[in-house]
Amino acid sequence: MFQMGFQITKTLKYWLIDHPSIVWFRWSPTQSWGSTWSFLVTAITAYVTIALTLHVILKIFRRRHAVPLGPIPAIHYLIMSLISVTIFIGMLFSATAELHDTRWLLRRTKTTPFEWFLCFPLGIRPSGRVFFWSYVFYLSRFLHFFRTFFVILRHRKLSFFRLFNHSILLLSSFLWLEFSQSFQVLGILFSTLVYSLVYGYRFWIEIGLPSKNFYFIVNCQMILLVFNLVCHVGVLWLHLLRGGCNGIGAWVFNSVLNAAILFLFLNFYINMDGQRKNNNTSSLHKIVQLVN
Repeated sequence: MFQMGFQITKTLKYWLIDHPSIVWFRWSPTQSWGSTWSFLVTAITAYVTIALTLHVILKIFRRRHAVPLGPIPAIHYLIMSLISVTIFIGMLFSATAELHDTRWLLRRTKTTPFEWFLCFPLGIRPSGRVFFWSYVFYLSRFLHFFRTFFVILRHRKLSFFRLFNHSILLLSSFLWLEFSQSFQVLGILFSTLVYSLVYGYRFWIEIGLPSKNFYFIVNCQMILLVFNLVCHVGVLWLHLLRGGCNGIGAWVFNSVLNAAILFLFLNFYINMDGQRKNNNTSSLHKIVQLVN
């Protein structure tokens, strides 16, 4: 039994942190699919165009009943949950390995592991284990787009917030890689942890198991946004204290984005007590549908 467990651990370690594609990964237009600005702009434009076109077509034909999707949404949610778990484990193991391999440099620069998680040293290149899993996270953002199409086909209202949110999140994950932005390790770890729970919950509901809790998904997203905001404050503190963190320009963009989205959720929480008193679950349902 011990031998089997050791072999499984060794195999997982190889496929998650020691595979040559992971160790020698490099973010570049010649080696990484989807790593150019033109591709990013085209992908976001195509996503918005397809979503709007599909929405308009359903409006024109005035289809009153939801388009039957069968098990497709459930399969998608299960896949997204498993991908999120994989990215979480891979990033956690890779970050641990990177800290172990560069421990001499951390001692020399008097940098603690916690500071490394928040603030990459200036001049770091987007290559190696950590950035491989950041790249996988970036690719997974494209799979999140299907959630929008499911909502449209089921005749739920298409909102500007949904299109904006998904497009900006894809752009943010691109910037993490393009500019080797600080904080992305913690950001990906916590995001994938939340996504694994959210999509696992959606899968649970999709296959008909009880019960719908309108607050679960919103609460998960609220925790994620608050955590991101707190960590962004930590990045700013270390940037000023230690003389600079890598990718600070991209960090400023992500900070503004997180603050704006957090404001929307805080506004929802302020009104939540009144909605509970009025038993107005329909408004809660609409907000939940905006999330992810």
